[in-house]
Amino acid sequence: MLDRPVRALLERPVGALAAALDRPGITPDGLTLVGLALGVASAVAAATQLWALALVLWLVSRVLDGLDGALARRRRADGRVSGDSQAGGFLDITADFLVYGATVLGVALGATAAFDAPWQPFAAVLLAYYVNGAAFLAFSSIAERTGRQLDDGRSLSFLGRLAEGTETIVVHSLWLILPFWSWQLATAWAVFVGISAVQRMVAGYRALR
Repeated sequence: MLDRPVRALLERPVGALAAALDRPGITPDGLTLVGLALGVASAVAAATQLWALALVLWLVSRVLDGLDGALARRRRADGRVSGDSQAGGFLDITADFLVYGATVLGVALGATAAFDAPWQPFAAVLLAYYVNGAAFLAFSSIAERTGRQLDDGRSLSFLGRLAEGTETIVVHSLWLILPFWSWQLATAWAVFVGISAVQRMVAGYRALR
């Protein structure tokens, strides 16, 4: 829901950061891998109740997740990289799914140990993520084959709905800032993401008919 306006708002500062990082030895895939490592480290920190460290690692990993695509687009624009960087797009979305899932698990482990929180809301979030991922990845694949791509500058055709990347970053951050309320937040988030999953299923089906 918020990805498009937030991307427009951050386009200039993200572009400036990408320009500063545009140096020999720094690659978009390298940024993706560093972001992946920091995201997994955030999940481990959350599981061991190091909430402040987990928050910092999570936010830095998400900044790098935004910079890898910006750096790739910058290098394609001036001709230093040819093609659509399909491999980079694949690596990026795979890393995102791994980081999101690991973070949910890490917060669940930390909150159940520290605050006796129930695990079921976090399991519901993972289920909702699974359905959302299946919906938009299947849509992107079929849309590519049938010439019905949704081109917003990213490697995949994203079906934007209520829960997108921006909302995910905010909610995961809130879990780490307010871990004692994490399962309540997870309950609401599971409903929110579940509604988005249904929306994507319906929108994808209609778009491909």
